[in-house]
Amino acid sequence: MSTYSVHGRTGGPDLTSYDLIAPQLSGGNDSALTMWLLMDAAQAAGVVDRVRSFHACLGPLDWPPVTHQGTVWPGVAELAALQSAAFGLPADRHTQVTRTLPGPDGTRMPHSLLTEIAAYGRFPRMGSKFCTKAAKESVVSMAWTPYVTATSRELGRPVRILKVQGHRRDESRRRAAMTPLRTVQANSARIVDEWLPALDWPRPAVREWSQDHPDLRHWTYDSVPGAGDFQGTSRCSCSLCSFAGLRDLLLAVARRPRLAALYAEVETARGDRLRPDWSITDLIRHATTCGTPEPGIICPDDGEDFTALETQVRTQLTQPPRKPVDLAGHQTGRTLCDGCHARA
Repeated sequence: MSTYSVHGRTGGPDLTSYDLIAPQLSGGNDSALTMWLLMDAAQAAGVVDRVRSFHACLGPLDWPPVTHQGTVWPGVAELAALQSAAFGLPADRHTQVTRTLPGPDGTRMPHSLLTEIAAYGRFPRMGSKFCTKAAKESVVSMAWTPYVTATSRELGRPVRILKVQGHRRDESRRRAAMTPLRTVQANSARIVDEWLPALDWPRPAVREWSQDHPDLRHWTYDSVPGAGDFQGTSRCSCSLCSFAGLRDLLLAVARRPRLAALYAEVETARGDRLRPDWSITDLIRHATTCGTPEPGIICPDDGEDFTALETQVRTQLTQPPRKPVDLAGHQTGRTLCDGCHARA
């Protein structure tokens, strides 16, 4: 018996009690697995017509598409759409959303997480994960609003929504304490429950499942796109995450040097670190002097979207931060190259 078949068909909520079933797809392995688990349960319950998937796009901060040896490997946003379609959801029921703000001419334009960090003056921290709230959960919640408004009038009661996410216990201590089903919002318009169908799946089982679905696995997990060896980054989505481990960050610095340099500009201007213990500036220096895991591929980051990101970020850095810099400056940094173990 395969490892993942032991975990695959577990119990869950009564899907027939929800008006909208909304998986939030990141484009990573846990995202694809969660969609598989959900759609299997939705088909059994006869409620596939209630499922609509969502991807909160981080723009140039997401792992982008790349071309390697003549093959184009999709970026995170495209892969999230592929994951949605792979298990039977029509394309018109997958929605990509991104945070926006008014541009110079009054029209809405993308507002990236790094732009928000530059404006705020601080990087996300445990206890202040505004990255998840502002760039992902809030924009998806706003995307539900038209449906909620129309449906609540029709039903004469709050709309019941099941938010489905791919969190797993072995990802962090905080996630280890999560419950598979809980109510996260309740008001006169909507009642939102959160379901985590992959919560008890360990990483080896996820990887085994992923090997059987190679078209749904992002290239950044491997040493080079298509290698299938899981020798790349351990996580997907945001390329330079404040909550990533050292090896993932060193790989990201090597694979996306132009993006790393832009993060370093924000650090220098605001006086905060990417993480309390490591600055992106130190990671770049370490990559130069001590080396990093082989990147396998380097993203040029030379498109119009990236140029627009640079302009947005640098414009924000000319303005005072919303948070005093001295609140962000208390760091516990470690010197990477003293008895360096960064290859571990």
